[in-house]
Amino acid sequence: MSGSRASHAVRTLMLASALIHLTALALIALPDHHWKFALATIIANHLVVVVAGLWPRCRLLGPNHTRLASHAGAAGAIALTIDDGPDPVVTPQVLQLLTHHGVKATFFCIGERVATHAALAREIVRRGHQIENHTQRHRLDFSLLGPRGIRHEVSTAQTTIGSITGTLPRYFRAPAGLRNPFLQPVLAAGQLALVSWTRRGFDSVSGDPARVLARLTRGLRAGDILLLHDGHAALTAEGVPVILAVLPALLATIEAAGLHTTTLTGALE
Repeated sequence: MSGSRASHAVRTLMLASALIHLTALALIALPDHHWKFALATIIANHLVVVVAGLWPRCRLLGPNHTRLASHAGAAGAIALTIDDGPDPVVTPQVLQLLTHHGVKATFFCIGERVATHAALAREIVRRGHQIENHTQRHRLDFSLLGPRGIRHEVSTAQTTIGSITGTLPRYFRAPAGLRNPFLQPVLAAGQLALVSWTRRGFDSVSGDPARVLARLTRGLRAGDILLLHDGHAALTAEGVPVILAVLPALLATIEAAGLHTTTLTGALE
């Protein structure tokens, strides 16, 4: 779905929601017990919108890439995506592992961290990896922001990353994948595509490498988009960031399955 058609779909959803509210208000003014039906309708409408925003892989609020395009899957590709960096301690070690295994990844970076660790961000790109937009500040209340707040978070990160790396991001991932109906029009205006994932390891909350690896590899197949974290990474019992404990085994599993990693550019269209 094109950006303009997606924005139209979201506007249609918002218009329908507004009409539901107006109809409900009209019903409340009628006698008998119409107000009960009106209240139930409004609650149902809000639940649909809220659930859509809380479900990271949902497409009700606009286009949302959860897998690679069919041609990339047919070629045996999967995407390794890494969120919340760059981190001055963890990211350099992640880069070493990726280089050692000869694989490329896509980093969804926080604008403020890119500005703080500009040299590290440029090193990510220099090594052939991709940096994409993960908002400017990674606000926990991102999905509660209005149009102006969302536009600021997205556009500021876009400018920050572009000015430091020399390349404007083409893809966006919301913090924790949570969003609301105001996001898609902002992405369409900025020519950005929303990307979630096929499966994630929950490595920002789980310190058990075996469980994280199992979540990422169970049912692994071509076309998957995998999610790990170099920023906000949980620690193992030995104090090691989980991504560093998981990556070697994950990359070995990918290779053993006859698959290879790719960046998102060219693999989603």
